[in-house]
Amino acid sequence: MSGFDCELFVIGGGSGGVRAARIAAGHGARVLLAEEFRLGGTCVIRGCVPKKLYVYASRFAHEFAESAGFGWNLQQPAFDWGKLVAAKEAEITRLEGLYAKGQSSAGVEVVKSRAVLENAETVRILDGDRRIKARHVLIATGGRPQSLDVPGFEHAITSNEVFDLDVLPRRIVIAGGGYIACEFAGIFAGLGSEVTLIHRGDNVLRGFDDDLRNAVRDAYRQRGINLILNDTIAAIEGGEPRMVRTQQGQMLTADQVLVAVGRVPNIEGLGLDAAGVRLNASGAIAVDANSRTSAANIFAVGDVTGRISLTPVAIREGHAVADSLFGKKPWQADHSFVPMAVFSTPELGTIGLSEAAARVSTRIVDIYKADFRPMKATLSGASDRVMMKLVVDGETDRVLGAHVAGEGAGEMVQLLALSLRLGATKADFDATMALHPSAAEEFMTMRTRFARFASTA
Repeated sequence: MSGFDCELFVIGGGSGGVRAARIAAGHGARVLLAEEFRLGGTCVIRGCVPKKLYVYASRFAHEFAESAGFGWNLQQPAFDWGKLVAAKEAEITRLEGLYAKGQSSAGVEVVKSRAVLENAETVRILDGDRRIKARHVLIATGGRPQSLDVPGFEHAITSNEVFDLDVLPRRIVIAGGGYIACEFAGIFAGLGSEVTLIHRGDNVLRGFDDDLRNAVRDAYRQRGINLILNDTIAAIEGGEPRMVRTQQGQMLTADQVLVAVGRVPNIEGLGLDAAGVRLNASGAIAVDANSRTSAANIFAVGDVTGRISLTPVAIREGHAVADSLFGKKPWQADHSFVPMAVFSTPELGTIGLSEAAARVSTRIVDIYKADFRPMKATLSGASDRVMMKLVVDGETDRVLGAHVAGEGAGEMVQLLALSLRLGATKADFDATMALHPSAAEEFMTMRTRFARFASTA
């Protein structure tokens, strides 16, 4: 510690930062962590957690309607947006307290202030103008919503503000076609808003398997969501209501305009140049497999690196840095076979290669698919569908990817991730006893090959 005030200074109190700080302190390191907003980061405060709570809320209307087919007779349900917002706030405040307690119990000093780098070893805490000499620095500042370069953007909101609106918008226009835009489209439609989703591409959810993309697109249109593709917002006019003009000349009326066109690394004003920290071509902090930046003593984890922007990934990366630096057991986060879910309705779960990616990288690709009406819909009369898909190496029989659209998709894919990581083959799936009646059993009973493709490479 000669000449240093701490062994690790963590900038950012999100999932990756707090994990790294706690683990490093547990190894005996002197750790400081600076967070300028609230502990928990995007995931806990204005991302995964509140989003999933709002998804739950949005699905009750459909469940109330379905219950009639099973003999239930309910009075007309009524939704109170204010109660949902208050309940959400109470829960994330509880979680924030748990994060703070975890840091305190581990011996981490938490500083509620913005912190910036003055050089590779000096961190300046802006509140109180305090300077800390740190042997190692970890940047875990996450991402922020990307803005839209159009006139009137100041009249729009982003995912930072959407959870705390004073009233539920009767009409909302959502710009974007990624998972955040699709999730909020499903949330507001389920809560009773008139939803328009406008996206510049010809389909939503670029990068996901095409069958998953089509499942969401078709279901949203059937639910009455106005899906405008191959178009973008050209201008937003303020006032009550707001007016949205598109590049193709459409005029849309809305009480709120939500811009969800992506996220960018949160690196503004951090002092990266002064510390010798380089960025990669996409504008994220460049790191190696050990999360080390171009400055030998500075590390970065999570969304700020532009690798895989998921909370469990940031946590794993932060844990690896702390163990490697202070625990005498160096290891690296493994970014292969990372399961992902999109909490749209229908819900999506995906692990491994999409069909398109496999057809480029694999000589022979076998596709197995099932598309069916779930058992619940037989009595409810709902139009819900479930789609399941396995992408298989036609030469080795190894399962390269698994994809599902439907109720419980995220839960299924979390467990399928273990199978794929361990190298399960299609024969292994076939030999596994099915659990009946369940939707997930279809993964074990898909015997007929849907299609076979030779590599397009």
